[in-house]
Amino acid sequence: MTFTPAPWPRKLRSQEWFGGTSKDAIYHRSWMKNQGLPADLFDGRPVIGICNTWSQLTPCNAHLRDLAERVAHGIYEAGGLPMEFPVMSPSESAFRPTAMMFRNLCAMDVEECLRGQPIDGVVLLAGCDKTTPALLMGAASVDIPAILVSGGPMLNGYFRGERVGSGTHLWKFSEAVKAGEMTAEEFVEAEASMSRSPGACNTMGTASTMASMAEALGMTLSGNAAIPAVDSRRRVMAHVTGRRIVQMVKDDLKPSDILTRPAFENAMRVNGAIGGSTNAVIHLLAVAGRVGLDLTLDDWDAQGRDIPTIVNLMPSGAYLMEEFFYAGGLPVVIKTLAEGGKLHRDALTVSGGSIWDEVSGVTNWNPDVIRPVTNPLTPQGGIAVLRGNLAPQGAVLKPSAASPHLLVHRGRAVVFEDIDDYKARIEDEALDVDETCIMVLKNCGPRGYPGMAEVGNMGLPPKILRKGITDMVRISDARMSGTAYGTVVLHASPEAARGGPLAVVQTGDMIELDVPARRLHLEVSDAELAARLSAWQSPVARPSGGYAQLYHDHVQGADTGADLDFLIGPRGNAVAREAH
Repeated sequence: MTFTPAPWPRKLRSQEWFGGTSKDAIYHRSWMKNQGLPADLFDGRPVIGICNTWSQLTPCNAHLRDLAERVAHGIYEAGGLPMEFPVMSPSESAFRPTAMMFRNLCAMDVEECLRGQPIDGVVLLAGCDKTTPALLMGAASVDIPAILVSGGPMLNGYFRGERVGSGTHLWKFSEAVKAGEMTAEEFVEAEASMSRSPGACNTMGTASTMASMAEALGMTLSGNAAIPAVDSRRRVMAHVTGRRIVQMVKDDLKPSDILTRPAFENAMRVNGAIGGSTNAVIHLLAVAGRVGLDLTLDDWDAQGRDIPTIVNLMPSGAYLMEEFFYAGGLPVVIKTLAEGGKLHRDALTVSGGSIWDEVSGVTNWNPDVIRPVTNPLTPQGGIAVLRGNLAPQGAVLKPSAASPHLLVHRGRAVVFEDIDDYKARIEDEALDVDETCIMVLKNCGPRGYPGMAEVGNMGLPPKILRKGITDMVRISDARMSGTAYGTVVLHASPEAARGGPLAVVQTGDMIELDVPARRLHLEVSDAELAARLSAWQSPVARPSGGYAQLYHDHVQGADTGADLDFLIGPRGNAVAREAH
């Protein structure tokens, strides 16, 4: 794709605030000058926002203040005026009930900050899972030149000589304690090795997945996704991004030029190749909705079905993000897929060139970390989209993280009505469950939890773990952490809290899972299912006031991205009428 820059010079958006000698212009400039800014900074040079999700309560993003300074250096060098501003920072590690509930609120914050302030272009600083899609969503809705910089993953963890992946080993060690294979004291000792440097998860969890998705979409400079947070090259990436955004403003290169259908198809295929998080499904559907693209679950299934998983990283594989970076990072994956005819080579990126231009010269320095397509980790990666009378609007499963022997399975349902019911009963030795059963969790979707928490990868009953069993089929309307693994069916839609069929599954019902056939079937008659649904009453109360009520009333289903219905589509960047 060839991008044609806009004519320059043209009147910048920020000059609606700062240009001229009117009372209003002097009002805006005079207040800005109380920060010690020289008058010539308002002479028509681009004003570049640095949208920062820095927060000490968001550990993945707690180092972003330093990166913001590096971005500002680059902006100044290129002739722009940097202006840093904070937005909400939902942390997956701390926010309750779940950070996912606040992704849309963060996106609203970003959108209104960009639309309502004198900004010509923006650098988006993200790290933790939800901040990347939230910033992309908000920027897409406003559609001014935008480019994203990730905070990067933390360094490898090690415990007693073993690589420790953040999140992945939390689930592994927790199950080992329940199985009697690890002591509680050893679990606490291992804690220190799980997060030993600044940065986001060091596995191919949701944070690194979404950084990879941003790069595959073309919304970051090439190589951004994998650089470790503490590596000096992460600072270089921030610096050169600051330079690049000024030129993007001059060229009027906007998200709508980059976030096209070919870009999303590239991202979905890359997700399959990296063994990316199931959360990417929801987030990319939401971003696509903000630019008016009709992306669906069926697109996810179609685009990923013939893509092998070639990145050997936890939770699907053996290595961590540090090794992925040393091997060449995402550019190697993109080049490999493009050489095999699996990508749209001419998709435009924030560089102003095509995605192929950015990767054609890279080298794979470790073929065990980034495998050739002839020796993949999983022959068919991607995301499997399942349908049937249990999830008529779809459910998802990550084949690369599942147990092959469970991909076709029929079992008796053991039902938990909500997460509290699960926690109250899962360790009960009298629970009627064995490894052939299918665990079912209800009322944990977007409206039900509320917010759709990462509880879909339910821990197994201790009495099953003690038998040496490490996986069972699990079905829910919840999400699971991108660091998690197992044969876990997620995002069942419509969710139970909306009266989807999941709401009326009963313990003892037989369920059939057939991933190759993309089938998820509850073995009850149509008449029985209809009778159960007609008698169903929602156990989920409507919140009384605040954002929780707004969210409950307007959140959409997981199958369309779980955005708020009134936020769908682009709204433009018109300058608000002057009020002074």
